[in-house]
Amino acid sequence: MEFSTLCNRIFWECILAYRKLGNVDAPLANPFAASTIEARLYEKNWIDNVQWDLEDIIRDPNIDPVRALAIKRRIDQSNQNRTDLVEMIDSYFLERFSGVVRRPDATLNTESPAWAVDRLSILSLKIYQMQQQAIDLTATPEHRASCQAKLDVLLEQRADLSQALDQLLQAYQNGEKVMKVYRQMKMYNDPALNPILQGKKN
Repeated sequence: MEFSTLCNRIFWECILAYRKLGNVDAPLANPFAASTIEARLYEKNWIDNVQWDLEDIIRDPNIDPVRALAIKRRIDQSNQNRTDLVEMIDSYFLERFSGVVRRPDATLNTESPAWAVDRLSILSLKIYQMQQQAIDLTATPEHRASCQAKLDVLLEQRADLSQALDQLLQAYQNGEKVMKVYRQMKMYNDPALNPILQGKKN
């Protein structure tokens, strides 16, 4: 099975499970064994589902400012968790291709595999949400048609990204690409690097 097929299948399974609950506070019930790549992919998409809903909630023009700030803090933490999980997925790829002998003409890639996986996860969410709009019988025919056109583009985009990811992984396996990862080193959540968290003025 191509890796993108595994990703897309797990992401869709996770979306359907989360949407049955429809609650940002619902506990994650991961059906896969802990620390496996399948579990990482499921958790990654769950984080994206929760954050999608939090981003919707915080845009309520009538939201209480105190609640909005609490949600903003939660989104910040979610972004950190998302980044940490992407880096765990990249560690999986680093291990997977650690024994590959690079060709002398091996090239670098602008994006690591896990960040492509991240984009696939979010694309799956966009597809689900646009699909719901396209089949909403309470909406106007014009609205449904517009959403269907957007859905078609999203499906094409997912197919292209899936193919590109699988081609990249094959290039790593063949030694045609150099598997190299730079950690994000986000500064805003780090008390040692964020002057505000240190009580200093920037």
